Amino acid sequence: MSSTHGGWTNVIRRKQAIAITAVVAALSLTAACGGKGDDGAKDGKASTGAAFDAATKGVVNASDKKGGELKLWSPQDVDYLDPARAYYGFVWNIQRLYIRQLLAYDSKPGKDGTKLVPDLAEALPVLSNDGKTYTLKLKDGVKFEDGTPITSKDIKYGVERVFAQDVLSGGPTYLIDQLDQGQKYPGPYKDTDPNKMGLKSVQTPDDKTIVFNLASANSDFSYLLAMPSSSPVPVAKDEGAKYTNKPVSTGPYKVESFTAGKGATFVRNENWDPKTDTIRKALPDKVSFTVTTNPDDMDQRLLSGDIDLAVDGTGVQQAAKNKILQTPDLKKNADNPFTGYIRYMAFPQTVAPFDNIECRKAVIYAADPKSLQTARGGPTSGDLGANMLPPGIPGSDKSYDPWGLTAGAPQVDKAKAALAACGMPNGFKTTIAVRNNRAPEVKTAESLQAALKAVNIEASIDQYDGKLSSSTIGSPENVKKKNYGIIVMGWGADFNSGAGFLQPLVDGSFILPNGNNNYTMLNDPEVNGLFKKAASAATPEEAAPFYTDINKKIMEKALYLPINFDKALVYHNPRLTNVYFNDSMGRIDLATLGVVK
Repeated sequence: MSSTHGGWTNVIRRKQAIAITAVVAALSLTAACGGKGDDGAKDGKASTGAAFDAATKGVVNASDKKGGELKLWSPQDVDYLDPARAYYGFVWNIQRLYIRQLLAYDSKPGKDGTKLVPDLAEALPVLSNDGKTYTLKLKDGVKFEDGTPITSKDIKYGVERVFAQDVLSGGPTYLIDQLDQGQKYPGPYKDTDPNKMGLKSVQTPDDKTIVFNLASANSDFSYLLAMPSSSPVPVAKDEGAKYTNKPVSTGPYKVESFTAGKGATFVRNENWDPKTDTIRKALPDKVSFTVTTNPDDMDQRLLSGDIDLAVDGTGVQQAAKNKILQTPDLKKNADNPFTGYIRYMAFPQTVAPFDNIECRKAVIYAADPKSLQTARGGPTSGDLGANMLPPGIPGSDKSYDPWGLTAGAPQVDKAKAALAACGMPNGFKTTIAVRNNRAPEVKTAESLQAALKAVNIEASIDQYDGKLSSSTIGSPENVKKKNYGIIVMGWGADFNSGAGFLQPLVDGSFILPNGNNNYTMLNDPEVNGLFKKAASAATPEEAAPFYTDINKKIMEKALYLPINFDKALVYHNPRLTNVYFNDSMGRIDLATLGVVK
C-alpha cells in the first residue's frame, strides 16, 4: 500500500505500534519467564511443565505432535457461529479454529498475544491520506474450504453483511460507525448494486487489494480488521440468518455439524494451507464442542480427564474449586488469571423507577459487595468492583470508587435516604434478569435480592435462556415489556482501549433494537462526544484521559453496580499441549492447543 505522505505514514505506523503494544498493561497476567522455548515456545516465553498459574506465565507442555480429539465443553451455548453475529468472547476463541481475518492476534502467551499480526493479509495496513486510508493486500494461496480462492471482494462482502442488522443482529457494529459515513448502506441483502458491492467506503481495485476509507483517522481501526466480523464470506454460500448453521471455513478446521443447544464438531479443512498461516498449529484431528446443562457434572468430567477444557473461560464451579485448591495434583493444572472482564449489574433508564438516579443509587447502596463476591466464588473470582473500566485499560483507575463499594458492606442508611429522595420511601418492586445457565450470575442475583429486602425493595428474579441474550436483554422493547430494572451481565474489551471496552456499553449510537449491549440506554451527548475526541487523539496515551472522564461520568450517573474485576479458576486436562493464556482474550488460546493421545 502506497502512501502520499511518507512522514505521516511513519507517524501512523508508530501510533499503531503503540496502540498494539499498549494492551500489555491492560491484560498482562504476570511477568514473562526467561529464555527461549522449544517446539512452539519460540516467543521468548519458556516452555514449562505443570504448576499452578504456569499457563499465565508461558507455554505449558509445548509440542508439535498432531492427532487426537480436542474435547471442549461449556454450560453456555455459542451465540452464533456466523462471524458477523458472534459476540461471546469464548466464541471468538473457537472461531480462531475456522475463521481468518485480514489481521489477527498473535498466538503467543501473555502480552505477546495482544500484538496484531497479518493473517489473510500479506502485511500490516499501509496508511495514507493523513491516516484515513488503510490498504491491504491478500496473501497468495488463501482459500475457502471448497478450494475457491479468497478475494478482496469476499472480504468486502463479509464487512457489508455487518450492515444488515435487520437480518444479522447480535455482533459488534464498529464497522458501521466507521464506514457508513452517511451512506445509510442497508447491507448486501438490500444492495441495489448487481454485484452486492455497494458500500462506497470500501474499494477492491483488484482481487488481492482492499482499501478502507475512513472519514477521520482512527488509530483503533486495525483492531476492527482483526474481529471475526471482518472475515470473508462467499456471496454464493451466504444464507443470511441461516449462515450461522454452517459458515464457510477459511481456517484449519471446518464445521462438520452444529446443533443449537447441543454443540458442534469441527474437522480438518483440507484446503487450508499451513504455509499461509503463522498463527494456527492445527494439531488435533478433530475438535468437539459440547453444551451441558450441568456445570458441576462438566467439572467432574474435567477433573477426571474425560474432557479437556471448559471453553467458556469462566472457571469451575465452587465444589470443583474447593477440590482443586485442596489437591496439589489438581492444582498444578489450574490457573487463576484476571480475565479482563467486569461482572456487573446495569439499570435500564427506560424501566421505572430507574429513570430516577436516586432509585438507582438506592440499589447500589443497599447491595452487599462482599456477598456478591462470595456468590461469584470468593476472592479467586476477582477483586471487589469499584467502577466500570477494568485495570490495565488505558485511562483506568482501580482506586476510583465513588460509591464506596470496596469497603465490602451494605450502606443501608444511605440506601434509605436515596429511596426517600426518589419518592419511594417505602421501597418498590422490580425484576432482575439473569442468564439461567450461569450459576454465579444467578447467585449474585439472589445476593442482591436478599440485600434489597433490607430496604423494602422487592426484586423478583427472571432466569432466561442465556443463548437468547441478544433478543431478551438485548431488545430494549423486551426489557421494558418484562420490567427488567436490573440486568446481570459481564463484559470484556472488544479490543484494548477505552473505546473497545466502554463504547458498546454507553455510547448512544450503539443502541440497537436487537443485540443491544447499552442496557442502561444511555445516550448522553457529552459522553458520545468524548468518544469522538478520544478516537481523534494522536496516541493511546493521549486518548486515555478521555476514557477516564467517561468512566467517571457514567459512574456518577449511578447506571451500574460493578460486582468484581473478574478472575477465574480455570482447570485444563493435563494431556493438553501448548497451554497458555492469550491476553487478547483472557483465555487459553485454542489456536495452538494439542492433545497427547
